[in-house]
Amino acid sequence: MIISEDGLSVYPVKVPTKYNLRSFNFYLLEEAGSLTLIDAGIDSEECWECFMRTMNENGYTLHDLTRIIVTHNHEDHVGLINRISSIKEIPLYAHQESIHRLKRDKAFFLLRIEFFEQLYQEMGCGAAGEQQVQKLREAVRKNEKNRIQADIVTFADGDTIAGMQVIETPGHSSDHVVFLHEQKKWLFAGDHLISHISSNALVEPDRNGKRQLTLVEYVDSLKKCLQLDAEIVYPGHGEFIHNHKQLITKRLHRINEKAERILRLIRSGISTANQLAYAYYKDKYESQFSLVMSEIIGHLDYLETRHKVQKELKKGVWHYYVQPVKGEEGSYESNN
Repeated sequence: MIISEDGLSVYPVKVPTKYNLRSFNFYLLEEAGSLTLIDAGIDSEECWECFMRTMNENGYTLHDLTRIIVTHNHEDHVGLINRISSIKEIPLYAHQESIHRLKRDKAFFLLRIEFFEQLYQEMGCGAAGEQQVQKLREAVRKNEKNRIQADIVTFADGDTIAGMQVIETPGHSSDHVVFLHEQKKWLFAGDHLISHISSNALVEPDRNGKRQLTLVEYVDSLKKCLQLDAEIVYPGHGEFIHNHKQLITKRLHRINEKAERILRLIRSGISTANQLAYAYYKDKYESQFSLVMSEIIGHLDYLETRHKVQKELKKGVWHYYVQPVKGEEGSYESNN
């Protein structure tokens, strides 16, 4: 498929996957002889072959690439960068907050292990948390080979690159951005918006080891994008989006619904994040432990910033309680 208007063309690269992501999407954008790669898929032969086939079928080679720009640092968005840059040196553009992750900064990843070790202890995760921390230790060694070799040129909110405005949208990751082509009303959204599934606002430390309030940031980023004028949203997974404002409203509503359900669990006497995770996600607790804990912790942070819950540290574990509202039970959504 080619989307072409007034000398500007988008060549989507969509690599199917059996997982619920449905596909890994990345894009070639061509204008006035300039060819930009937006994200770079996952590091697999299937992805590489699909990328090269898209290039060749449209009369391009790797030597025609002008630049690579990425929405965020996750492995399924930067997977082919090293392979491309081993053939041709191409400028790579990313957010400043991507660099320590893309370059696999050892000090940061050791700090990250310490962060999750303390976090899972404080959330009452016990043996399940210890097992996840061990997986993180193994991943640091395993993923060293994925260090991005190319030099990185940084961009920031409001910058223009390849004729598009850079808009910071932290939440799914701290470095996440979207690219808006204002004239064409095209939005390249990475994982900020996906039509068939909600994006995880993954709990992570900042470079100093402090927990980022990722779900709070994600909600703010959704509201920011609610104001954008976009006719087509090109996501990192699944189908194109033609009704992004309706989708964002739906996502915000579901975040509030989930927060209400978690509040009900807390009112019932469940007080630690680990207990809440098990009660809410019985079937997924073991198989998707890190994602489940991230969801629960993110919503607890979200509730806490809205003064719906308070917490108390008991024997090294945080316990959450519903913040009483004077004179009424209170509707969670009424404050949003």
